[in-house]
Amino acid sequence: MSDPTPVIDDLREESEELDALVGRLSPERWALPTPAPGWTVAHQIAHLTWTDRGALVAVTDPDGFRALVEKALAAPTAFVDEGAEEGAVLPPAALLDRWRRGRAALDAALRAAPPGTRFPWYGPPMAAASMATARLMETWAHGLDIADALGARPEPTGRLRHIARLGVRTRDHAFRTRGLTPPAEEFRVELTGPHGGVWAFGPEDAPQRVTGPGADFCLLVTRRAHRADLALRADGADAGRWLDIAQAFAGPPGPGRRPKGEDAR
Repeated sequence: MSDPTPVIDDLREESEELDALVGRLSPERWALPTPAPGWTVAHQIAHLTWTDRGALVAVTDPDGFRALVEKALAAPTAFVDEGAEEGAVLPPAALLDRWRRGRAALDAALRAAPPGTRFPWYGPPMAAASMATARLMETWAHGLDIADALGARPEPTGRLRHIARLGVRTRDHAFRTRGLTPPAEEFRVELTGPHGGVWAFGPEDAPQRVTGPGADFCLLVTRRAHRADLALRADGADAGRWLDIAQAFAGPPGPGRRPKGEDAR
C-alpha cells in the first residue's frame, strides 16, 4: 500500500506555485483568454476550484458524490463548462479565496483518509494517492494554460513523475474512451526527467516502447501539446497509436491541441 503523503505534498507545492502566479494579478489579467476556447484565466481557476470541491465530496461524502455524477450524466457535454462559468463570474479576490479554502480542505481530507480507502470518481474509484495525483495533473495542466495566457514559462519539475505514471496507468482508458480495444501486452516506457534520471514503467523486455522527455510525455497525456511538436518516440504500431490518443484524465478526449504553426481555423 503506497503512502500518499509524498504526492499530497507535491500537489500542495504545485498549487502554491500556481497561486504565486495568479495571486497578484489585476482584474483585467484574470479576464485574459487562455488556449482553452472560451476560457479565461478566471475560468481555469474556477475549474480547479470546482473539481477540488468534487474531489472533496468524493472523499468525505460518497453518497453526495453520486448526486454529482448523476448531474454530469444529465449534461455530459455542458457540466464542465457550467462549473467553470459558475466561479468565473465571481470577483477575482472571491474566486481566489474560494480556491484556496477548497484546496486546503481537500489536502486535510486526503491526509486524514484511512489507509486503503477508495473513493468514487467519474472514472474508476481511486485511493488517496491516486486522487492527489489526478488533482496534481489537473493543477499542472490548467496552470500551463494560465501561464500561456500570461506569457510565463514555468520550469518542469520532478513533480511531473506522478503525472507520467498516471499517463502510463491510463493507457487502456485512452483506447476504451474512443471505442478501441486496448493492446493485450504492456509497453515499456522510459522517460528522461527534467533534471536527469530515467522514469521507467513496464517490462524491460517489452517489444513495444515509448521513449523521450518526461515533460513532453506529460504534455501529451494532458493533451496540452500535439504529438508532432514533442520529442517522443514510439517503437511498435500499438505504441504509436497510443501516442496519438493518450490522455490521463477521465471523460471525453476533446479535440486536443493543433500542431504549432497550423492554421487554427
